[in-house]
Amino acid sequence: MDAWGLLLEVVLLLGGCFVFGAICSWLKQSPIVGYLAAGMILGGPGSLHVVRSEHELEAIAELGVALLLFSLGLEFSLQKLLALGSKTLACGAVQVGLTSVVGACAAALFGLGAKEAIAVGAVVSLSSTAIVLRVLIDRGDIDSLHARQSVAILLVQDMAVVPLVVLMTLLAEGGTAGEVLVLLGKIIALAVSLIAALYVVLNQVAVRVLRALSFDHNRELTVVLAIVLGLGASWAAHALKLSPSLGAFIAGMFLGSSPFAVQLRADVASLRTVLLTLFFGAVGLVADPVWIMTHIPMVVSVAALIIILKASVIWGLLRVAGQTHSVAAATGLCLGQVGEFAFVLASSGRSGGVISPELHLTLVSATIASMFVTPYLVTLAPLVGNWLTPRMSMSAAASVDGEAAKHEPLDVVIIGFGPAGQAVGRSLAGKSKRVLVLDINPQGVALADSLGFEGHIGDGTQFEVLEHAHVACSRVIVITIPALSGAMNSLQCVKQLAPTAHIVVRSRYQRHFPDFERAGADAVIGDEEQVGYRLSAYVTVFLETQPTVETSASS
Repeated sequence: MDAWGLLLEVVLLLGGCFVFGAICSWLKQSPIVGYLAAGMILGGPGSLHVVRSEHELEAIAELGVALLLFSLGLEFSLQKLLALGSKTLACGAVQVGLTSVVGACAAALFGLGAKEAIAVGAVVSLSSTAIVLRVLIDRGDIDSLHARQSVAILLVQDMAVVPLVVLMTLLAEGGTAGEVLVLLGKIIALAVSLIAALYVVLNQVAVRVLRALSFDHNRELTVVLAIVLGLGASWAAHALKLSPSLGAFIAGMFLGSSPFAVQLRADVASLRTVLLTLFFGAVGLVADPVWIMTHIPMVVSVAALIIILKASVIWGLLRVAGQTHSVAAATGLCLGQVGEFAFVLASSGRSGGVISPELHLTLVSATIASMFVTPYLVTLAPLVGNWLTPRMSMSAAASVDGEAAKHEPLDVVIIGFGPAGQAVGRSLAGKSKRVLVLDINPQGVALADSLGFEGHIGDGTQFEVLEHAHVACSRVIVITIPALSGAMNSLQCVKQLAPTAHIVVRSRYQRHFPDFERAGADAVIGDEEQVGYRLSAYVTVFLETQPTVETSASS
């Protein structure tokens, strides 16, 4: 197909993604579901066959995933990545291996051969970085604890793509143990060489070029440079037969330590959005809607089994690592689906003769089915985590009634110590009241300590954190968390732990007042209302204190 024909199909696919994405948004669901549906309906087997350039579109769409990883690297500099903790990163590595083993065993139980079973385990071990991050960002939950755990595990999964591709190649070609070790050593050497080269180019050359550019007069140059850095690193990794997304992530991570990270992330945002939309549309192209409709029970069963197994594995690993039930369960639900790299592994397995055409179609269909439900699972994850916690904790429900007898009563508990929480705290300072402050930010807790309060670092949206902070024996609880989902989770947990406490909730928008009141808040204070009071007071004072300026009409 010529370039103009390919351009037409790109336009048609993006147009279909827009229409179906808009419908899903109108139905209060993630547009990603619409993008997948658009690809299934417009192209591929059993569809309308409007879009036929499946392989060309997949190649273009992979660039969107690369730019997503580049942006993610800008968010997670090397320091932030290490700050995630060795336990979380180790959980990610163990999760890939353990899920692969569990998936292979489950496949073997259904009668698959050894090679096919191992290939299935490798395919289902990875989750969708693109979908999970998109939904978390859209919901404003990217800074929550379960989101941080999810991102850390996703990063490890993305880095695991390379050895899994090697595994699929070895399954297809075979080889002795010595040949396998030689191949792995070659890959490690190439990866180290890529990291060293990117470090020199980005930190010694690119950063100096960025400093030399004037951002206010050369905006187009910084946009071009951001694209060159992200896609150039992807090409370099591909040229070395490594994962292109891994190269993009490493490039972003190096630049994430520079003062230009925020601007570069903004520069690639628009192009990344277009390419990612194209990617999800292209994912839909590989599915056969007619085949799926005739095999719905099997597809749904396989997808459900994968989600349950993966969520259980991740929950168990995080519990062993010391995470709470709510965080572990929420993270497991977020990562229960099969990711976009599964299509790469499945295609590699099919072309190598490891996976049969029928099994390939089953895996692709189950993967898309799991992607369809991912936005709902990510949305429900924190709610399910908090719902499970008191039911899985041996002491939670039984000890709530006895908390007041075991611990000294608290006058006020402030959950979230940002500007709103600090305003409440300063009004209580020096009044001989026992005040407890719970905040995820160590700086906020340090400020609370300086005001004479009892400060604890913790996520106030989690049942177990609130339980261990003994909020059950408090008179007044003030929730100042700005995000709607976080504040609502915290309110629901507080109602279970301290049903007699007077609960005051801060709401960013007035339209959410009824939601908080139905959930049990005794008082809701709105940001918009308070801003209106301040604006009105300022304008009134200004008009009363400033002289009137007389104006005359010009002739």
